[in-house]
Amino acid sequence: MNSPRFLKKTLLTALYVILSAWAIAQEQTDPVSHVSTLVGTQSKFELSTGNTYPAIALPWGMNFWVPQTGKMGDGWVYTYTADKIRGFKQTHQPSPWMNDYGQFSLMPMTGKPIFDEEERASWFSHKAEVAAPHYYKVYLADHDVVTEITPTERAALFRFTFPETDQSYITVDAFDKGSYIKVIPEERKIIGYTTKNSGGVPENFKNYFVIEFDKPFTYQATVDQQDIKEGQLEATADHSGAIIGFATKKGEQVHARVASSFISFEQAAINLEELGNHNFDQLVANGRKTWNDVLGKIEVKDDNVDNLRTFYSSLYRSVLFPRSFYEINAQGEVVHYSPYNGEVLPGYMFTDTGFWDTFRSLFPFLNLVYPSMNTKMQEGLVNAYRESGFLPEWASPGHRNTMVGNNSASVVADAYLKGLRGYDIETLWEALKHGANNVHPSVSASGRTGYEAYNQLGYIPNDIKVSQNVARTLEYAYDDWTIYTLGKKLNKPQEEIAVYGQRAMNYKNVFDPQYKLMRGRKADGSFGETFNGTDWGRDFTEGNSWHYSWSVFHDPQGLIDLMGGNDAFNQMLDSVFIIPGAEGMKSRSMIHEMREMQVVNMGQYAHGNQPIQHMIYLYNYAGQPWKAQYWAREVMDKLYAATPDGYCGDEDNGQTSAWYVFSALGFYTVCPGTDQYVIGSPLFQSVKLNLENGKQVLIEAPGNNKDKRYISSVKVNGTEHTKNYLRHEDLTDGAKITFELSAQPNKSRGIAAADAPYSFSKEFSANAN
Repeated sequence: MNSPRFLKKTLLTALYVILSAWAIAQEQTDPVSHVSTLVGTQSKFELSTGNTYPAIALPWGMNFWVPQTGKMGDGWVYTYTADKIRGFKQTHQPSPWMNDYGQFSLMPMTGKPIFDEEERASWFSHKAEVAAPHYYKVYLADHDVVTEITPTERAALFRFTFPETDQSYITVDAFDKGSYIKVIPEERKIIGYTTKNSGGVPENFKNYFVIEFDKPFTYQATVDQQDIKEGQLEATADHSGAIIGFATKKGEQVHARVASSFISFEQAAINLEELGNHNFDQLVANGRKTWNDVLGKIEVKDDNVDNLRTFYSSLYRSVLFPRSFYEINAQGEVVHYSPYNGEVLPGYMFTDTGFWDTFRSLFPFLNLVYPSMNTKMQEGLVNAYRESGFLPEWASPGHRNTMVGNNSASVVADAYLKGLRGYDIETLWEALKHGANNVHPSVSASGRTGYEAYNQLGYIPNDIKVSQNVARTLEYAYDDWTIYTLGKKLNKPQEEIAVYGQRAMNYKNVFDPQYKLMRGRKADGSFGETFNGTDWGRDFTEGNSWHYSWSVFHDPQGLIDLMGGNDAFNQMLDSVFIIPGAEGMKSRSMIHEMREMQVVNMGQYAHGNQPIQHMIYLYNYAGQPWKAQYWAREVMDKLYAATPDGYCGDEDNGQTSAWYVFSALGFYTVCPGTDQYVIGSPLFQSVKLNLENGKQVLIEAPGNNKDKRYISSVKVNGTEHTKNYLRHEDLTDGAKITFELSAQPNKSRGIAAADAPYSFSKEFSANAN
C-alpha cells in the first residue's frame, strides 16, 4: 500500500510536471518565440533578400550586437551563408549601404592569443546557433567555446563557456580609423574608445566602452596595428585592441559586462548599471518580457504558424529603428551627444532612419501602436533642427547625403495630425518651412535640392544638372501637401500656407498624357523625344516611371483624372503586373533593385523597393477594390517568409516590415497625413490591437485561409461598412472590425465614388472656387 507521504510526493511531482509543461507551452507561444532574427540575412551585394543582420537588442535600443561573419568594415556584417565568425560586434549599422559607426568587438579563443580577424575566426553552424532578439548563443568549433549574449538598451552581458585549458583568451578589437584601449588588471576591466564611422559625425566623435570581467587575468596584452605587445596595458593607434587570458576548467563560465557611451567613459560606466545585479538568466528573462510587452501590443490568433512567424519577425524589425541616441546621466536626466554639432545637450535624440523609406508606413505604424515612442522621436527632431539648422532626411547618426525628397515633412505632419502632442510643434513648423525652401550647404539630401527651379517652374527640369528630377518633383509635391495640411491644423494664416497647397498640385507638371506616365521635362517645358516607361534612368530614384508614376499619395483622384478616368487608370495599374520584369534592365548599369524585381516574376511591380509599395491599394480609389485585396494577399504570400531569404529586397529599417504588419491587419497607409487607412485583405482569423490609450481594436475574419482573400462585407462595430478605408479615430476609439471573406470577389462592394479614400483634388478645387 502506498503511504500518504508517497502519494503526496507523487502528486507534487505530477503538479511540477504539469506546471513545467505549461510554462514551456507559454514560452513557445509568446510573441517573441515566433521571431527569427535571421530573416533577410541570406543577402549579398548583388541580390538583397533583406540586407538585414540578426540584431541582438531591445526595442529602439541604442546599442545592438551582432555575430560578425564579414570582414572589418564590410557592410554585410552577417550573412547566412557564411561559416565563420570573427567576433561579436557592438553595431549601430542601419544597413550595409550606410555601413556602421562606433563599432568594437569581443572574441573568445583558446590555444594562443590571436588578434588578426582571419586567424581568430572560428567555424560555426546554424545547427548550434540560437538567434532571438533578447538572446544569442553559438558554438565556436575551433575554440570549443560557447558564446551567449543578452542585451539591455545600452549594455550587454556575455557568457563564455570555456573548455579545460591554461590558454583561454578574449580579444577586444577596437577597430581601425583611430582607437584607444587600456587594460586595468586590478579591476578586471578594459576600457577604450573607437572613432570608426562611415560619415555623418562631428570631428570629436567617439564611442567610449567599458568591459568588466568576473575572472582575474593571468595574461594581458595590447595591440597596435596587429602587433601584440604582451604586458603593455595601454595603446592608442589607428587600429588598437587588447587580449586578456586565464586558465579555465571544463565548462567554466566567464562573464563580460559591456556598455558604451557616445559621451564619456564616466557615462559608459553609468550605462553599465543597466545590468544591475542580475545574473545572465535573469537578464534573458527581462529581455524576453520587454520584447513580449512590445510585440504583445498586437495579439494574433491563427492556425497558420508560418504566417505567425513571418508577422512577428516583421514586427520585430518594425521596432528596432530609429534607434535611441540618448543616454541617462548620473542625475537621471535625458541627455545626448549631438551627432550634428558634437556637444552634449539635454533631451532626446534618435537616429538611423531614412525618411525616404520610412515615412510611408513605419512612422504611421508608430503613431497608431506606439505613439509614446514617436512623441520622443518628434522631440528628437526638434533637437536635430536646433543643432544643425535642418531636419535630417537620412540620419546615421547625423546628416547623410543619400536619397531624395523632403519627407521629414510627412513624418512631422502625420504625427501631429494623428494626435501626438507634448513637444515643440512650432519649432518643427518652422523647420518644415525652412527645409522646403532651402538646401543644406554641405549635405544636399537635407532640405530640397533643386528647390529654386521647383518653386519657380513647378517641377525640376531634367536639363539643369539636378538628378532624379521627376522623383524629387513628385515627392516635393506630396511633402508640400503635408505642410499645407499641418498648417491648417495649426490654424496658420491662409497667406502663409496657400503656396504649399498650390505646390501640392505640381505632380501634374511631370505627367505626359501621351504615355499616361510621369517623365522628365526640360526647362523650356518640352518633353524629350524618346521615352520608355521601363527605363531605369536619371529622372528617377532606384526605379523607373512605372514605379514612380503612382507617387501621388495625396491625390489619387487627380492622377485618375489625368490618366483618363477609372477604366484607364485600372488598366494602367493592371499593366504594372503584365509588363515583363526584365524590360528596362539594360537601360543603365545593373543595380540590385533591378534583379530583385526581375526574379520575383511580378512584372514591373518592384516591391523590394519603396516607391511602388502603396500602388496595389490604389484600386480602392478607382472602383475595383477586389484587385487590391487580391494583390495584397499575393504579395504577403509570395514575397514574405520567416526564412533567411524572407524579403524580396532591402528591408530598410522597418519600412518593408511595417508594410507587411499593416497589410496583414487588413489595411495600409497610402497617404500619411490623412486620417485614413486603406483596406486590403486581412491575413489572420483574429487580431487584437492593444492601444496605449487603453482601448482595443478587434479584427476578426472567421474562417480566413489562403483560399479566401476577397471581402464580401465589412462591419465596424456591427454596422455595415462600404467605404474602402478606416479612419484613425475609428481605431483609437476602440473598435470591432469584422471581415467576411470569400473565394470570389464581391464586385458590388466599395465601388461608389463616395467609398473611395481621400484625394486632395476635391478640397483644392473647392478652395480655388
